[in-house]
Amino acid sequence: MADRERSVWGWGDADRFPDADERRALARRLETELGFPERPLLEPTPLAEATIPASRIDPPAVLADGCTADREARARHTYGKGYPDLVRGFRGAFDPAPDLVAVPESEGDVADLLAWATDERVAVVPFGGGTSVVGGVEPTGDEGSMADSVGGGGRLGDGDEFAGVVSLDLRNLDGVRDVDEISRRARIGAGALGPEINDALADHDLQLRHYPQSYEFSTLGGWIATRAGGHFATVYTHIDDFVENVRAVTPAGTLETLDVPASGAGPDPNRFLLGSEGSFGVITEAWMRVQPRPPYRSRATVRFADFDEAVAATREIAQARLYPANCRLLDATEAMINELATDGSHLLVLGFEGLDAPVADDLERALAICADRGGRSPAGPTHEDRTGGDGGGAAGGERDREDTEGEWRSSFFEAPYLFNALVSVGVLVDTFETAVTWDRFPDLHAALQQEVTAAVREACGAGVLSCRFTHVYPDGPAPYYTLLAPAEPGRELEQWRAIKRTASDVLAAHDATITHHHAVGRVHREGYEREAPDAYLDALRSTKRTLDPAGIMNPGALLST
Repeated sequence: MADRERSVWGWGDADRFPDADERRALARRLETELGFPERPLLEPTPLAEATIPASRIDPPAVLADGCTADREARARHTYGKGYPDLVRGFRGAFDPAPDLVAVPESEGDVADLLAWATDERVAVVPFGGGTSVVGGVEPTGDEGSMADSVGGGGRLGDGDEFAGVVSLDLRNLDGVRDVDEISRRARIGAGALGPEINDALADHDLQLRHYPQSYEFSTLGGWIATRAGGHFATVYTHIDDFVENVRAVTPAGTLETLDVPASGAGPDPNRFLLGSEGSFGVITEAWMRVQPRPPYRSRATVRFADFDEAVAATREIAQARLYPANCRLLDATEAMINELATDGSHLLVLGFEGLDAPVADDLERALAICADRGGRSPAGPTHEDRTGGDGGGAAGGERDREDTEGEWRSSFFEAPYLFNALVSVGVLVDTFETAVTWDRFPDLHAALQQEVTAAVREACGAGVLSCRFTHVYPDGPAPYYTLLAPAEPGRELEQWRAIKRTASDVLAAHDATITHHHAVGRVHREGYEREAPDAYLDALRSTKRTLDPAGIMNPGALLST
């Protein structure tokens, strides 16, 4: 991968931030198409002018060469990439910055650091790619949920039981360390980035087919710690489905689960590390299930005039056990925002993949289901056969025909860069996602459209809310909502809090989960504690006390004290 400089405050590579003319054009489009009032053109605060408090602790002797109190390093490890993070970083407000950034070279270094931190009462926040959108890597005090405290919460270690905080960066615990081609599995370091993993596996004609939106900048350890959702819309929806075993260092010692395909021996020990969000320890490596690149692909885009009929067709496809790799339903607003359709159509983007046989018949069955519900595919299907070894070609559809799946995938990975630009023209942009059963989805969707849109208009005067399905299951969808609204400079976080609170309350009222794949962090902790059984939360806290008796591991994330 090219060695490009990352943005200090925003998403991705620094040189991808658009120039003033491009951002003015974006602002004009929002004013014209969405009716927003005239938007300002703002500039990010230079790092030299940013607010970064002085470090309160000295590097530990056990890792002196691997720790730094450098201002820039600490700024880069302050926030994730959620809307409140972008706004504060854009302003140069790095008030919750960690005191030190530690970059261990080995698992032994991690163990030494945790022992020192336990003795010295220093909090430790594990850091992978820093792409959390739920406050999972922010060293913020445990005075309340992030939805209430973000932008004004205390710095971890100020006035509480900790002497300071260390951000533990796992970047050097990376690499594909072992590949078992017979069993199709690979042992991978937790600090390995998505492209690094698949580049190494390509030498074996294999890959880890997990593609979250953060794929380019996030790590295996982060995916496991947050139970990240990936590319597949069905079957392999979360990183859980690829994990065979996990190794982690905790303050109480090292844990490693058995690397077998499956076991019925008691509760699965992998499960309490999946989604643990650094609260129990530091994931250092894992054996992962890998697979060849599917040579057969078939895809099509279906247009619907009626959203309810599109939802019904999507449900019937999911329940027909056709298992499409891609089954993304975009409502008309989402399709318009992503410039995929401007005629008011709702789009269902379908894609099937096969390892040993073509999948054209599966796609045809899905298209028949759609046709029965009023869906039409003007461009028809496209089929690919890459068994020839030359990258394959398209049959049954030329490359210049509609390729909404390809356009959607490009838009999907480019979207976080758009967030940077939107913040710079005074637009509140955020997403929230959930999962709910099919029978409850219509009422949930109607309530979100009504109540969240009302909250957006009350807080911001105008705005839009769009919906897409990221994943679908036989018993329900995972709807993902995006909101855009004109923000008032200086009040962005207040406006965001009001809207986020409304969305979270609606989800809880309709028995929908607070998050399907964005994780809990600090933003969703209150919602998580509302939906999880009290006895189960007590059991998790007991596990934390066993593995982390001093309570130093990512305090405030996942669990309240």
